[in-house]
Amino acid sequence: MIRNFLQRFMYGRYGSDALSFFLLGCYVVLYVLSLLTGWDILFLVGDVLILWGLFRILSRNYERRRAENAAFLRLAGPFIRWFKLRRCARRDPDYCYFTCPQCKQMLRAPKGKGKIHVTCRSCGTVFEQKT
Repeated sequence: MIRNFLQRFMYGRYGSDALSFFLLGCYVVLYVLSLLTGWDILFLVGDVLILWGLFRILSRNYERRRAENAAFLRLAGPFIRWFKLRRCARRDPDYCYFTCPQCKQMLRAPKGKGKIHVTCRSCGTVFEQKT
């Protein structure tokens, strides 16, 4: 019953995306910092961020929200890729992870093979990589 109500309510609205989750995370960090330091300004900035995030989630203007999210991903994309690469390398110690210098595609090769010639599956660039 509640699920149906929420589905009908969110119909036609933008919903959540990477920028919304980032704003939620910033809100949580600022809220904890405001509790630890006692600075009310951090709490107010956090409130503005959470209200902006809720506005984005409930908005019906798809084009504008997609443009905002695309701009955010252009700025945050390198950091996100860096963290994903580190997470993969930590989870799979038998492989060496690296990126293609041309298209930035994430590639992997078995560790301990020395210098190898790698052909990127995405763009076809051939380069030398030490594993």
